[in-house]
Amino acid sequence: MSLLNEYVRHETRRQFFARGKSALGYAALGTLLRNNPRLLGKESDSEQPALPHFAAKAKRIIYLHMVGGPSQMDLYDYKPAMANWYDKDLPDSVRMGQRLTTMTSGQNRFPVAPSKYNFNQAGKSGLWMNSELLPWTAKCVDDMAFIRSMHTEAINHEPAITHMQTGSMISGRPCIGSWVSYGLGSMNEDLPTFVVLVAEPSNKEQIQAISARLWSSGFLSGKHAGVSFRSQGDPILFVKNPDGVPADLRRRQLDGLRALNEIAYRKVGDPEIHTRIEQFEMAFRMQASVPELMSVQSEPESTYALYGDEARKPGTFAYTCLVARRLIERGVRFVQVYHNNWDHHSNVAGRLPSQCKDVDQPTYGLIQDLKSRGMFDDTLIIWGGEFGRTIYSQGGVSKENYGRDHHPRCFTMWLAGGGIKGGTVHGQTDEFSYNIIEDPVHVRDLHATVLHLLGMDSQRFSVKWQGLDMRLTGVDAEARVIRPLLA
Repeated sequence: MSLLNEYVRHETRRQFFARGKSALGYAALGTLLRNNPRLLGKESDSEQPALPHFAAKAKRIIYLHMVGGPSQMDLYDYKPAMANWYDKDLPDSVRMGQRLTTMTSGQNRFPVAPSKYNFNQAGKSGLWMNSELLPWTAKCVDDMAFIRSMHTEAINHEPAITHMQTGSMISGRPCIGSWVSYGLGSMNEDLPTFVVLVAEPSNKEQIQAISARLWSSGFLSGKHAGVSFRSQGDPILFVKNPDGVPADLRRRQLDGLRALNEIAYRKVGDPEIHTRIEQFEMAFRMQASVPELMSVQSEPESTYALYGDEARKPGTFAYTCLVARRLIERGVRFVQVYHNNWDHHSNVAGRLPSQCKDVDQPTYGLIQDLKSRGMFDDTLIIWGGEFGRTIYSQGGVSKENYGRDHHPRCFTMWLAGGGIKGGTVHGQTDEFSYNIIEDPVHVRDLHATVLHLLGMDSQRFSVKWQGLDMRLTGVDAEARVIRPLLA
């Protein structure tokens, strides 16, 4: 017998308790650390954060992202003085040496291309907008708040759309939908908290890549990633049972798999194992909930009169807006919609009308539909792209047609619904729609405002990761709430 064992064998009760005086404290600390991995600097979703921080004005979000960057001066940023600048060179005092994309950096001159479209004042607010291409949207501008002074550092699509969706130009961070899912959790049991829909444009001249990394959960748990619903074939891949596998057999398979996963969890303690269990169970429940959700044929004729007849066709923007309404009606917290082909390097006259026709009536229909169901006041709608377009033409210019390059210095977005003061305009650009002259709004300010409307303080809503308190709004600059937009 070793000397240590001999000592333990003969020690008194008093000696034993003296030696183990800290055991109870160690046990309590171990329990705390096990249930709160953040104390160890680890991210965990075992419990939702203590949110909201204050009373929320919005419960859910529909984000309509126009992939490619809509032309602000052809839609919402009216610049009548540009008519006198047709085909004149953009002054160096306006461009101020801004770095350009490779598409226009080699041009010998930068000819100004005034918008060829008619602008009129719309609504009681008298907002100037392109009512020629957006007549339906013009009917509901009093429900919208326009930000004309958005800006970003990114000048190319990949970093710009990643920045807009995740708060960082570096891929791999959680997207805004994942942050909302993590912070506020689910409002339903049979559908994901965060759903992604990709609408197909009627014009396909210049389609941008839309990668699944845009709805990634990054360093958050995988259960907060967006679930992409398809408009053709099975809405979600691999959810439907294979031929010859009845529901009761699938149920027994999942029960057995759950038991095996629980054994693995007890061995290694990885919370992602429980995420896997939850996702299998969600997929099983979606076998019943998703087919009913996607069966828009059950909608009355009044719905199609509202959204337009295109809403009957799977994959169109109108159909996607209708499905978005059906999703949030069933408790989905965040719906991300992408609509492609807004990258107007050329042929604005040929492409912009079809793009606007795709989104015009469905956007109006979505707002009116939410109002009629009592959901508009607590549903935030976001519309916009990843950057704007240049007032100068890319390539040749004529009064009837022109192209526009990427422009990160200023662009327009609008918000409507939950907690937004409709009929307002925030920010102002110069007469060339090239530089911001009043109330600039950065991407992180937009994100801070969105979180605020959901009841979250962007500075307090963070996750410990790689030694930093990571936030949607970043860690290296201040993010401010755009309070003039709030009702």
